[in-house]
Amino acid sequence: MAQRAQTTSYEPRWPAALAILATLFLLESLSARIRLLPVWFPYLAVAVVLVPMAATSRAPTDARWLRVERTITFLFSVMVGAVTILGLANMTSTIVFHPKTASGIELLASSVALWVTNVVAFSLLYWHLDRGGPNARTNGQRVRPDWFFPQTERPEDVPPDWQPVFVDYLFLGFSTATAFSTTDVLPLTPRAKMLMMIESTISLAAIAIVAARAINILGT
Repeated sequence: MAQRAQTTSYEPRWPAALAILATLFLLESLSARIRLLPVWFPYLAVAVVLVPMAATSRAPTDARWLRVERTITFLFSVMVGAVTILGLANMTSTIVFHPKTASGIELLASSVALWVTNVVAFSLLYWHLDRGGPNARTNGQRVRPDWFFPQTERPEDVPPDWQPVFVDYLFLGFSTATAFSTTDVLPLTPRAKMLMMIESTISLAAIAIVAARAINILGT
């Protein structure tokens, strides 16, 4: 018999699943982007990460599926981040050493794809890293936070027992990639600061190097 976790609350996974599917749809819409991996690979990766999410939705107290979901999400985020960095390095090399081999449309589509996948990958990582992950947060387990949310200082303005959910981490990922700095959410731990630095660097390179070069080509 499967081991059961002692849980009382459950954070819905559909916002995270929707963000992943929306990203996949956007990637397939950007058909002109430069690809490093086979066409079928994104579909396989998305299927692998969505299966444990669906399983935890059907059995939210099953400790086995919760562990599988956490592990798969971490691996998925790291893999997407690594592919994003490789893609960025490939396009930067193309711009510097083979500038005539890539068109402006290809570079612009690739920069958009890199930026969006960067945001979603780090949002998922933040979501499962902070305060022990969604299951620990919703059930009040006291785990050291990696980020400070201002809602915790104003309990009278938020629902009782408020805890950050995926949308809060998606906003954190979006604002980090857009402003290259923190907004209302503050990193508290060294790993949180390092992750935000990496996300900001990838985003800056995608915009300042790839997108800027694409716009330059299209404008000439």
